Order: sequence, then structure tokens, then C-alpha cells
Amino acid sequence: MYNEKIKFNKDGKLTILQVSDAQDMHIPRKAMFKMLEKVYGKVNPDLIVLTGDNILGNHLDDARFGNKKSVHTEEGTLKRMQKALGFLLKPINDRKIPFAFIYGNHDDMNRISKDRQAEIFGSYEYCVPYNTDDKSVDCDTYNIPVYSSKDENKIMYNIWMLDSAGCDKDGKPVYGHVQKNTLDWYERKSDELRAQNGGEAVMSLMFQHIPVDEIKELYVECDEKDKNSIKLPDGKFVKLDKEKANGYAFEIEHNESEYNNQLDILKRHNDVCGLVFGHDHMNSFIAKIKDINIIQTSGASFRCYGNLVTRGVRVFVIDENDTTSFETYQIGYFDLFGKSIISVLRYIFSADEYEKVKAVIIALFCVIGGGLLAYILAILNLFGI
Repeated sequence: MYNEKIKFNKDGKLTILQVSDAQDMHIPRKAMFKMLEKVYGKVNPDLIVLTGDNILGNHLDDARFGNKKSVHTEEGTLKRMQKALGFLLKPINDRKIPFAFIYGNHDDMNRISKDRQAEIFGSYEYCVPYNTDDKSVDCDTYNIPVYSSKDENKIMYNIWMLDSAGCDKDGKPVYGHVQKNTLDWYERKSDELRAQNGGEAVMSLMFQHIPVDEIKELYVECDEKDKNSIKLPDGKFVKLDKEKANGYAFEIEHNESEYNNQLDILKRHNDVCGLVFGHDHMNSFIAKIKDINIIQTSGASFRCYGNLVTRGVRVFVIDENDTTSFETYQIGYFDLFGKSIISVLRYIFSADEYEKVKAVIIALFCVIGGGLLAYILAILNLFGI
């Protein structure tokens, strides 16, 4: 694991790259990894945060075609997981970029425990240390202190990494809010950092996979014919309220798990500049709720649902001289590659969960086309043409 301090650079800046919902497998979608390689070189981040659904854990055991299981042992699943995570982590490690991780619901949907998954991350040299000591919370609940560019012993900023992957009472993985024990841990640690800082709050960004419940306040009812409309389970339609949020949304969060008033707790401690989520692949916006900056980042995955606009990553830039604010922006696939024929074709083939179907269709067209060509050539040959 990474044994150096995360620090503001010599210009007093810290650049964080958020990659959420990579959600790939041991047989990867190359388009996403081409996108990530491109963005690493363009952004040159000081830290990469992987904010959950790092793999499509519930399909690791699937056969190459169809959903029939072809792996039936824990060790078999582990080998596939190591390979899947390797495609994501090795390019980061090779570039010597420190990285941190949390889990999402898909990371939790397999037979490999969170602690054993964490060992895979920790086997890479540039993995920032995660939680191995405090058993009151999961291993992916921890904080990353950021030190001054001028004084390597002075904590100038903080990054919270909170687990929001969980299970119901029967042990089934669910889309969970941040649990009470995790928020209790945050409160203790926040007070500790404040005390170390002479009674002043250490400002921070907080990353988690699942959005808070209040995010629904950013939507407004609309007509079905509105081009930005999203259908609710009860048949009504809503859209992102552009007076409250800057960005786009093609879906709305549905979460019925117990909510623990996270925003009220953060407001009481007054040390979180921005609360950042993934999970909702097709949403990317910035808003403010209860005077806290709310940032939704869309998914990077080319294996799961998304559209031409949404697939990408998010960048944060923090200035050491003003840690109460930050700059943030989203970078999409076509921002990096443009809309050349090659990039569009790569996108069309790779950018959804129907790659297998498209591969079969293309193969059938090749077979039919080849057979038709052979037939035509045979006829021409028959007539001596």
C-alpha cells in the first residue's frame, strides 16, 4: 500500500479524479479503459477515488454467453475478481497515482467478503491505506488527511470515504443508505480532527456510493411529454429542477432502506464542503441542500446502462488557500475522443449491456454475407463470368 502522505502540490492545488460505477468484469469492455487511460493523462490527478460498483460482482460467475453460472467456488470467484480489478487498478498503479476505494451495492453482490476484496486493492503499491483497525465500521470507511504543501505535518484538508453497501436482515445485498454506526464513526473522527486543529474544523469532501434521501428534493413534477421527464413507479413524471440543480438527470433515486438523517449530522459538524455520490449512472449535477453542496457523478461503465451524454468521470480541484470551496467538472467519453467514426463505432459496440447480443448479430451478418458472396461467386463461375 501507499506509504506517503497525500499533499497539496507545490502550486497549492489538489486534483482528485472520481471514477464511479466502473462496473466491469474479468472480460472487460475496452472502450471504458481507453477512456480512463485518456483521462489519466489529461487530468494528471494527485489522487483517484473509486466510488463503488468497481466491479459487476453479481455476474462474475456467469458463463461467457448467457447468465448460466460457470464458476461454483469461492476461489473461482476470487480469481475472476482479481482479474477484473486488475484491469481497473493496474493502469492507475503503473502511472504511480495514489488511489482510494469504497464499495457499492454491486461490489457486495458476490461471495467474496469486503475485507477479502480490500486485500486485492491493498496488494497494489499505490492503494491509499484503508480501515484495518476499527471494527466498528466496514473496511471501506476511513479518512484520508491531506497535508500542506508548505508543512508536511499540517493537515489542511480531509477526504471522507464512507461505506454505503449493505445487506438486509436476511443477508441479501441492498441499495443502502449510510448506516448509523458509520455516521457515529464520522462524528467521532470529525471531533478528533477538530481538536487536533486547535478547535477549527478541517474542511473536507465526503465520498459515498448511495445518495442521501433528500436528493429527491431536486426534482419537480412535469408533463409526460417533457423531453427531460422521468417516470415514477406510481405513473407520475418528474424532471431535474434546473432552478435547484445544475446538470442533467435521466433517472431518480429509489431507496427504501432506513435513512439516518445524514445531512443534518454533516451540517452540525460543518466540515463537509461537498457530499459526492455515484450509483445513479445517468445523473450528473451539482446542487445545494441544507446549505451543503451535493454532487452527483455519472457512471464510467460501458457494460451497464447509460447513454451518449453520461459515461464519464468527475474532477475536483481544491485550493490550499481556500479550502471552503472547490472547482468540479465532468469529463465524458466524447469530450476525450471527439465524435470520429472510430470513437462512435467503439461506443456503439461497447456501451451497454447488450454487447453479447450485438456480437451474435454481427457474426450472423458476417456468416450470411459470406454465404451470399460465395453463392454469387458460384453462380458467376457456373456461367463462366
